Amino acid sequence: MTILGIETSCDDTGIAVIEGKGKTFPRFCILSNIVASQIEVHKKYGGVYPRLAKREHQKNLPVVLKKALRKASLNSVQVFHIDAVAVTYGPGLSPCLWAGINFAKELAKKLDVPIIPVDHMEGHLLVGLFAQTNKNNQETRNKLQTNHKFQITNSKRVFPAVVLLVSGGHTQLLLMQGIGRYKLLGETRDDAAGEAFDKTARILGLSFPGGPKIAKQAAAAYKIQDTKYKIHLPRPMLHAKNLDFSFSGLKTAVLYDSQKRTKKVRESAAYVRAMAKEIQQAIVDVLAAKTLKAAAQQEARSIILGGGVSANSELRKQLKRKVKEEKFKVQLFFPAPQLATDNGIMPCLAGYFALQSGNYLKDPRPIEAHPNLKLCSNSNAT
Repeated sequence: MTILGIETSCDDTGIAVIEGKGKTFPRFCILSNIVASQIEVHKKYGGVYPRLAKREHQKNLPVVLKKALRKASLNSVQVFHIDAVAVTYGPGLSPCLWAGINFAKELAKKLDVPIIPVDHMEGHLLVGLFAQTNKNNQETRNKLQTNHKFQITNSKRVFPAVVLLVSGGHTQLLLMQGIGRYKLLGETRDDAAGEAFDKTARILGLSFPGGPKIAKQAAAAYKIQDTKYKIHLPRPMLHAKNLDFSFSGLKTAVLYDSQKRTKKVRESAAYVRAMAKEIQQAIVDVLAAKTLKAAAQQEARSIILGGGVSANSELRKQLKRKVKEEKFKVQLFFPAPQLATDNGIMPCLAGYFALQSGNYLKDPRPIEAHPNLKLCSNSNAT
């Protein structure tokens, strides 16, 4: 079964083609994965402008589709054929979602195949579970190439799983009992972790997107080991009994610390490095602690990481270290780093399982954008 996936929930235009075989333990092969980034377009604004992003999607989609189909036809052993089109219909920026939905409707009609509306966050989750850099789920420097094959061989050793979905718009902990069976354990009460990275980066004068810029400065601080500025930021809700998050106070703490410094200090490379290191550590400390707490409470067999912030190497390192130190008997599933951000493989995977369960539409007209879509509201778990 061959699925074409379209992703336009924010500022990345992604189209991919994957081939899937099997139902209980499916095997997947990436035939193509093309992403057009809009970072340079939005960088000068310090964030994503929805209507500008929509216009860029409309411009990029035909070009990205052509590249994805050409790449897939070269990598397909059999005669190339699309069985269904999967498209992200939420959550995300409404104008951006509509750009992808309208394009997908026309494409599905032209190909005369079913269209499958899929949840963006479920796509992140499934990429985290399935799309590993190698079969041992260890992070390597090897890039996930086209024609890469992946599968989960024994779901009994995976579920129940605790899932940390962490991105620019979402920070959630879920209990996963199986594909499509999710229960919300905790979520952010205000800013998402990725949003906190972006906002604090802006305070430091770093460009958009903030997460990678903060990580780069933090890495430099670790390397240089400059102790000129000793900064301690709060770890919001770290010791709360529940599994919710809050990151707005962290942004305020960074702003207050910055304002009490002289202009010369604020703009110094040493201060920016030190603050970036502490910002990253504060966010990672909370994410890792809450995830492990959830895993212990739910007696999880595995921890799955998904979303753009899952690319953060310090988060991955800390989870690995804590699991080892505390002797947790859990598997760790991290997405291949280049698939942590938005891409077309996400709707492909979600679409494959939806098609297997008969959850698709032959008539694309009812599909609408749902910018505030909740993953757990569509799940089977309660």
